[in-house]
Amino acid sequence: MTRRLTDGRVARGGKLGTLAAKEAVRGAGARLSMIGRSEEAKSLLAEQATMDAAQSLVTVLGAMKGAAMKVGQMLSVIELDLVPESHREQFRNRLAALRDQAPRVSFPVMRKVIEADLGRLSTVFADFDEAPTAAASIGQVYLARLHDGREVAVKVKYPGIDQAVRADMQNLGLVMKLVHTVWPSANSATVDEIARNVESELDYLREAKTQHEVAAQYRGHPFIAVPDSVVEHCTQRVLVTEYVDGVGFDHMRTLPTADRNRIGELIYRFYIGSLFQHNEFCGDPHPGNILLAPDGRVAFIDFGLYNRMDPANVAFEKAGLVAATEGRSQELYQMMVDRGIVDAAAEVTADDCLEYVRAVSEWQLVDEEITLTPELATGAVLYAMDPRQTQFAGIRRQLLPPEHVFSRRADFLTFGTLGHLRSANNWHRIGREWLYDESPHTEIGREIARWQISH
Repeated sequence: MTRRLTDGRVARGGKLGTLAAKEAVRGAGARLSMIGRSEEAKSLLAEQATMDAAQSLVTVLGAMKGAAMKVGQMLSVIELDLVPESHREQFRNRLAALRDQAPRVSFPVMRKVIEADLGRLSTVFADFDEAPTAAASIGQVYLARLHDGREVAVKVKYPGIDQAVRADMQNLGLVMKLVHTVWPSANSATVDEIARNVESELDYLREAKTQHEVAAQYRGHPFIAVPDSVVEHCTQRVLVTEYVDGVGFDHMRTLPTADRNRIGELIYRFYIGSLFQHNEFCGDPHPGNILLAPDGRVAFIDFGLYNRMDPANVAFEKAGLVAATEGRSQELYQMMVDRGIVDAAAEVTADDCLEYVRAVSEWQLVDEEITLTPELATGAVLYAMDPRQTQFAGIRRQLLPPEHVFSRRADFLTFGTLGHLRSANNWHRIGREWLYDESPHTEIGREIARWQISH
């Protein structure tokens, strides 16, 4: 039977393997639960200070090309039902202002960009729909058909967007004071990492190459589809990829529980598993980048923020999660000190480190089936980042190395996406494949393992 965390405390008495059980349940005071965070999140979201912070973000980031939509997507994990009704419309409008900054540029203007790079439309495309299907943060997307009959999606940059984004990124340091109000541990190196990753979205040739490589990895996969890029028709301003005629996330949310759970497992494997298994991950998990293909596979699109991570950094993250799972607080603390995340002279204890990691990653560490909800995702984000939270004030003032910024961002956004899907699974058991190198615990995992052997 599926356990809903909103109905009771998270039990930590399950068998976590070898050392895990005794350590994980040691002392009632050390036991954490996601229960109760929804009410605390609701209280925080009711405060006028939150509304003022949202307005400040809109004002400062609203004019920043590309960055505003990314912030809007990150904030979209917040469940609006948690916001009191008296504030909900105000919050929704301000969130929408961040998320919907992208302009709609007329087709004659965008056609000039396409033809300047590819030549006349009729040379490359047998058919081209002039009405955009989407307005992304730095460009618009169109549907077209190549002369060989393939249906394709064509993403075209807004004229002048490269210069606008780079100028905004150079000025990002001017908003550090505002950033500190919602992210006390942010430093200049962190901001530089954010800027580097956002700017990487401008490189369509890099994205085309990345998507082509990832598509090759997943070609023939039984459950996951990645549309290939049509590299010969891609330029710095035009990205042409295979078109997936799938249904969107809103439809997926209406599917029966078993279907949502299946989709959720695949989302988790793609966005989280790929980091620990392949040292690479997509840094932009959100519902708009996930489609359900006609053949039942889950398709993933948009690889502008795809990251390849140093294996040593991945190993550190894996070791930290294992230590937290097994309750080895002193080892986790020493790892964080050695890594420079925690200052040994700061008033941060080993228990602080353990409880913080569990508070933000508990859904992956507990050995039981958990139904993720938007409320749980909101609570975890606020616990991790809200400066008014006193429980982890000391550790939030520590410095997260920039190389880990986007992997943690991807983790939060994956949590939020799965929460909005209300997907249930024993996420810990799936994760043990990459955390403990265990054999798959699900039929999907076993089928993927068989496919990998044959390929």
